[in-house]
Amino acid sequence: MTPDGTGGREPPSPRDLDAVRAQLGRPPRGVHAVAHRCPCGLPDVVETEPRLPDGTPFPTLFYVTCPRLAGAVGTLEAAGLMRDMTDRLGGDERLAAGHAAAHRAYLRRRDRLGEVPEIRDVSAGGMPSRVKCLHVLAGHALAEGPGVSPLGDETLRRLPDWWGHGACVTAS
Repeated sequence: MTPDGTGGREPPSPRDLDAVRAQLGRPPRGVHAVAHRCPCGLPDVVETEPRLPDGTPFPTLFYVTCPRLAGAVGTLEAAGLMRDMTDRLGGDERLAAGHAAAHRAYLRRRDRLGEVPEIRDVSAGGMPSRVKCLHVLAGHALAEGPGVSPLGDETLRRLPDWWGHGACVTAS
């Protein structure tokens, strides 16, 4: 099950940035917007600039910030789901086409924030030909909603209700 997030793609408030800082345990970098909110109201996915403030190219457009969400996704990764998904891409033309379409959608969205030649055709998470980061796929699916990233949608369906115990951090 996926929570119904609110406030997708809104500029982060100082409270949001404080919450993300607490979630990550470090200052956030290059946050452009809150891409998805947990039902508790805190950001759980942020949209990042394609170039960080120090000039570093950053291909990860949708970044999972909630430690509960990140931990649950990490559990799926440790269980071998990425390998299983990559194997299925090789034998399922429809799934492969959906994953390639997610790659293109990801690039289009990031290019709207600014083109960075160093990462022009590089999305994230192994797209379009493999799966190497479920966090990226889950973040993409939460930020864009169902139907954009088939493997992101599948990842979300496999997750427990990470939001079920309330806020993951105390936001000031």
